[in-house]
Amino acid sequence: MEFQTLPAMLAFIAVMVGTPGPNNLMLMASGANVGFRRSLPHIAGILAGCQVVLLAIGLGLGPLLARFPSLMLGLRVAGALFLVWLAWRLVRERPRHGEAGAAPTADRARPMGFWQAALFQWINPKAWMMFLTAVASFTDPARFTPTLTALAVAFLVVSAPLISAWSLFGVALRDWLYQGRRLARFNQVMAALLLATLYPTFMT
Repeated sequence: MEFQTLPAMLAFIAVMVGTPGPNNLMLMASGANVGFRRSLPHIAGILAGCQVVLLAIGLGLGPLLARFPSLMLGLRVAGALFLVWLAWRLVRERPRHGEAGAAPTADRARPMGFWQAALFQWINPKAWMMFLTAVASFTDPARFTPTLTALAVAFLVVSAPLISAWSLFGVALRDWLYQGRRLARFNQVMAALLLATLYPTFMT
């Protein structure tokens, strides 16, 4: 990878990872509902799952999907169904308030686990679009292994703080959200935004 392409690659990763999408919206909701510590397996699962998908695309899965469009359509449909289920589950969350004057608790809220988050990347429409574009744009066929490795490392290093920030933003809202029905409304808005991420998947 040429040094002059590095800023473009890092900017691409930052924009794609840092902007709203299914992962970031779910992490913000998770931070608001269960806190940062309980969201850590979710964060780790996203990072691990993205690395596996990126490497799989780089090692040949991308051309296979281009050859068989029905496979990509199947991934899109599976991802859409999973996002609908996540939105439904988010609307149904009813975190419990503590006693008067005590901090609220979220014992009933269920954070996404490591394996759920990792496996979701295989059907995450934004992840596929992002990685297919990145591999095509920032790997060199003449030096494929080192450039693919550099791309994977860059994704990991840039993604970790950016997606963590989304969860921390949710945490920062907790005190305000745990008043009246604000948390319920917040979860409803997050669910609607999750469903809105399906638009580019099926309308492009």
